[in-house]
Parts: sequence; structure tokens; C-alpha cells
Amino acid sequence: MNESTGTSAQISVQAINPARHSARRQILFFSCVVFIASVATWLMADILWRGGLTGLEAAMLVLFVPLFGMVALGFVQAVFGFITLLLRRDTYEITATVPAALPTPAQLPATALLIPIYNEDVSRVYEGLRTMYLALAGVGMIDRFDFFILSDSTDPNKWIEEEVGWIDLCKQLKGFGRIFYRKRHIPLNRKSGNISDFCRRWGKRYRYMVVLDADSLMEAHTLVRMVQLMEANPQTGILQTAPQPIQAQTPLARMLQFAGHCYGPIFQAGLNYWQAGNGNFWGHNAIIRTAPFIEHCALPAMPGAEHARFMSHDYVEAALMRRANYQVWLAYTLGGSFENLPPTLIDCAKRDRRWCRGNFQHSWLLMAQGFKPINRLHLSLGILSYLCSPLWLAFLVMGMIQFRRETLLTEHSFDADIGISSYLDIGGGKLSLILFLVTLAMLTLPKALATLLVLIDREKRRAFGGTLRTVFSFVTEHVVSALMAPILMLFTSLSVAFVLLGREITWGAQRRDAGGIDWAGILRAHAWHTAAGLLAAEISYRIHPVFFLWMLPVTLGLIFSVPISALLSHDAFGRMLNRIGLFRTPPETDVSLMVAHMEKNLDVCRSQVPPPEWLRKHYGVAQVVLDPYINAAHVSLLRAKRKLSYPSTAYFQRLSDRLLTQGPDALNRRELLALLRNADSMTEAHNRLWKMPDRSLPEWWKMAMRHYNVLTGRPRSPLYR
Repeated sequence: MNESTGTSAQISVQAINPARHSARRQILFFSCVVFIASVATWLMADILWRGGLTGLEAAMLVLFVPLFGMVALGFVQAVFGFITLLLRRDTYEITATVPAALPTPAQLPATALLIPIYNEDVSRVYEGLRTMYLALAGVGMIDRFDFFILSDSTDPNKWIEEEVGWIDLCKQLKGFGRIFYRKRHIPLNRKSGNISDFCRRWGKRYRYMVVLDADSLMEAHTLVRMVQLMEANPQTGILQTAPQPIQAQTPLARMLQFAGHCYGPIFQAGLNYWQAGNGNFWGHNAIIRTAPFIEHCALPAMPGAEHARFMSHDYVEAALMRRANYQVWLAYTLGGSFENLPPTLIDCAKRDRRWCRGNFQHSWLLMAQGFKPINRLHLSLGILSYLCSPLWLAFLVMGMIQFRRETLLTEHSFDADIGISSYLDIGGGKLSLILFLVTLAMLTLPKALATLLVLIDREKRRAFGGTLRTVFSFVTEHVVSALMAPILMLFTSLSVAFVLLGREITWGAQRRDAGGIDWAGILRAHAWHTAAGLLAAEISYRIHPVFFLWMLPVTLGLIFSVPISALLSHDAFGRMLNRIGLFRTPPETDVSLMVAHMEKNLDVCRSQVPPPEWLRKHYGVAQVVLDPYINAAHVSLLRAKRKLSYPSTAYFQRLSDRLLTQGPDALNRRELLALLRNADSMTEAHNRLWKMPDRSLPEWWKMAMRHYNVLTGRPRSPLYR
């Protein structure tokens, strides 16, 4: 589809212009943040300043400023978001710039939907694509959208499964020429490199591209509205939706799903309040204006590294788009945008470890030429969000040392009345308690306000399971989150240490379902948390029994990290919570037809009998060598190459000989990938295998051929209509 086939007619009500009043919003917002953080810092200084400020106390005060500053930022953002949603009026809500009625197909320009994948569950990816395709066809808009599956998979079997699934999907949907598949031979620069490859090859054909994740799902109405919004606001370069989590099974995922639906809206509204058209890009479930993205958003190389690129590309691309004077908006009220969540605490930590390194790489760009101040703030907050964990850990250690000093200095009373304590006629210990309770309230109040918004709206209250279920879910989520906080703090502190020490952090495929409790993995991941919790509890009790009680919110979560992690990973427990209505969310109460259709097809896919265990490891390789249809399809998708040199030809011949005479286990993953990339070798391997006498075949190929003959005539793909 060519971009020129779409009209350029604007369908706006009125394009939004944030330049006039957004500065006043930002001044008001950050004045509140600075005021609250300053008062808290003043109180903390008064608590520490008793008989002079020691070096240790000065260090604690310095650490307190960014830690409480982030608390104040989240609190103020939630309060402003609460007021915005309560009043139901936001002059900078970009979704108000187009009419509610859908346009005609002729009014929409060509748009590409990009699905970058990396060793993903093929059934989930393709069923999500199928669901979106049918939904767009249902509203008569399928002619304006093309789908691109952009694979960087390094698993040979996933590669073949993706190809077979794509061909079967196109046949079932009559989608040839509208659903495209591309497998890059070298996954250079990860997802950002995959998107760049698309832009070089096909970008000029499309006015817009919608970037999705492997687990993304978007309703047809949402996709059409996104294109409308871009047409109505020609200075908008990126429009980011607020993805809603769905399909949570484990208790942890259900808890995060509830938090996303219940608390997410006020934080998103507050975020939009102060950033307006200076928003951020989250890397998926967003629409991008292709031409300025190609022209202005090429990622720079990392300083001091010739070929290294930024792992977290999204923040950088948003900053580059703003530098080119295109706006970046958060369409937080749009709806119809979905994603999945990590199923376990360990999976959350693995994902955060990758994001941690990506965010720390942004430190190179804080002083980049031409960046807007607010984009520098976005990059700084991304770094600080991970840096807060080791700062909190250091603050706790310093606090233990300081309290120990206080108990040894009998002439220095912790309750001495000086400064604010004297003025308010309260002791220093009471002032500490007040500051602690204020901090706790600032962490709790945003969630309480979000829950209040749900309770005062009859429809929302019903969607979350009623008053009692909503309140109980809020309380349970808050308590469990408090227990998880020190565990995640140690995980993130370790990730920061790895980054600062230069340890390599790989970007592997994300796990989408728990698959049962991995006790060995849980014990490996949390044994040191338990030991750290026991040690901290012992030290704090030896310092003073009162200090032991102060440290309980930290030590309890660490000591019980193993059972907490196991319980939160338990699928059966998650299903029980769903049955009783705990952590109920609107998509579960009023199930979207798209989500229901996809889940039904996925249940059919996953009910199929899998290949036997001995064949599962190399099932894709067996298919592409044995099946003439799959072999021909795979070869046809390989790019034609010039004639190879004799050493290269001899190398591929040796690989093919080992594959056929010894079986796939005789080749490592890299050798299998090399063989699969060579069209001549794959054609020859198929022909040779079926002509080899039975006595020359290894046992593995004999069993694979027997299994193939039994299955001949059955569907080759796990995808169903």
C-alpha cells in the first residue's frame, strides 16, 4: 500500500496547541513538588541536627532529598490527576480534538502496524494479529492498514514456526499483500534496529506506523482514532496510548493488573497535566509520524563505543522528536489498548534489569545539544527511578549506624527539644514519627484517591467487583506491595551495581506466563534476600528493640521473600482470587469481544497435543527438512545471494552432512541458523534426506520421519480460525 493512496484531508475539530499555558502548569506543578520536598527536608534536618551535623548525618540528609523528592513527585502527580478526573475537564486532552464518529476509509492514510518479535510464543503473537485484522475488517478499515511481523528470533525452531504460522494465517485471512513477515539475519541493535530496518525498506510508503509489542492488542476503534488524532494534529510526531494490562493469571500479575486499572488513570492524568505535548514514548502501543521519525530520530552511537546503541530507545526517540519541534502526546483517555504483564517477581526483576541499563545509558544524553529541558527531565527521572533503590539501601545502612551512635551517646538525648521540635513543643523522636507517618500517607493517599474515584462512580464500582471487593483489593495490594518493596529494592540495587561495574546484561525474550512454580529458581533468586533480612533484623535488635520495630517494614519482606515470591507465582491461587473477585478489573467484568475471541483461539491452540519430548527441541528443523511445502516456503523467503566461494560452499556441505548423518544435536544453534539461512543447503538437505536408504539414517531422523508420516494431512500450524 502506498502512502499516496490516502487523502490528506484534515478531520480535526481543532488542533491542540499546548504552548500557551503549559508553562504555567509546569510552574504550578513543580512548585508544589519543591515546596513539599523542602518542608520534609527541613524536618529531616531538624531531626538530624542535634548537637551539630556530623559527616554521617550530612550524608543522610543529602540522600534524603532525592528519595523524598521522588515521593513528592508521585504524590503531587496523583493529586493533580485526581482533580483533573474528578472535574472531568482537561484542556490539554488530545483525544478531544476529533469527533467521536468514525471516518470513511478514504479519509485515512496508509498506516503500518509493526510487531517486532524475538523468540516469542508464536500462537499468542499471531492470534493477537488475527484478532486485530478481523476487527479492522469488521469496521471496514482493513484496506488502510498493513501488518508487518518483524522477527529477530535466534531460535531456529521459532524461526520456522513463525514462517509456517505466517503462511497459514495469510491463507486463512486472505492476507497476502497485507500481512508481511521479515526475518533479519543479524538482530543488530535489537528492537530499535528492527524498526529502523522497516523504515529503510518500507517507511516511505506509510504516513504513520503503529509500534506494538509481541503481547500488544488494540481495538479497531482505537487504531482508527489514533490515525484520526494524528491527522487532526499535524505537529504531533508520536501519540502514546496508555496500555491496559489483561489476561493476568498469577496473583502477582493480577495484583499489578488491578493497580494498572485502578491507580493508573490518576497518575496518567497527572502526567499529562504537566507534560502536555512534551510527553514520552514508551516503545509500544503508540503511533508515529513516519517521515519525521525517519528524518530526525536515528539513534546516535554510544560515546566511546563504535557499534553500541542505546538499549532503551523510546525515551531518546521522544527527545529527538521534540528537538525537531514535533509534539509527543499521551492519549490517556483513549482506551482499547492492551498488553500483558510479567507473571512472577523474578520476571519483573529481569525486565527491570534490562531497563536499568538502558536508562543509565541515557546519562550520556543529559547535556545533548538541542534537547528540550523537559526531555532532559524525563531522562533524569528515568535514571533516578533506578538510582533510588541503592540510595534507599545506603540510607538504611547509614540510619542503622546513626541510631547505634545515638544509643551510645547517653548525654545526647534523641528527644532533645531544639529547632522545630522546640517551636512545636515536641521531641525529636516524635518529629521522626510524624515525618514517617507523613511519608507513609503520601505513599498511600494516591492509591486511596484512585480507589475513591472508582467507588463514587457506579459503573466503575460494578466493573471492579463492587465496593467490598474494591476496598479489599486496594488494602491487599497496598500491603503486599509494601512487603515486595525491599525485595525489589535489593534486586534493583544489584542491577545498578552490575551497570556501574560494566557487567553485560542480555536482552532476552520476555516470559509471558508462569508455567508453574520454579522452586529452584526462587531459592536461587531470594536466598540472599532472606539472609540480608535476617542479618538486618539481628543487627537492628542488637542496636535497640525500638529500632527493630522501626525496621520491620523492611526486614519482614526480605525474610519471607521465598514464600512471598512462590505464592505470587502460583497459578492456582491466582485462579482462586479470580473466582472470589479479588483484584477484579473492568476487562474481566465486561469482557472485550476482541479479547474473548483471542482467548478462545488461544485455548484451542494450547489444547493441541505437543510433539513428543524427544522431538520438541528440534521440531522446526525437522519440519523444514522433511516437509516439502514448508521447505519450499522457507527457501522462497530467503534472500537470493551471489554465488558462494568454495570454502563457504564446503562449510555448508559439512554442516548438511552432519545434520543428515548425525541428527540436529550434532550442530549447535549458530550452525543450525547458518544452515537455515542458505537456500541451496536447505533444498539439498530435503532432497537428500528422502533419497537416503533407511540403513544410512540415524535413529533420530527415522523416528522424525515416522512421526511426520503419522501426522501427514493434519494442520501444520497451531493457528485456527
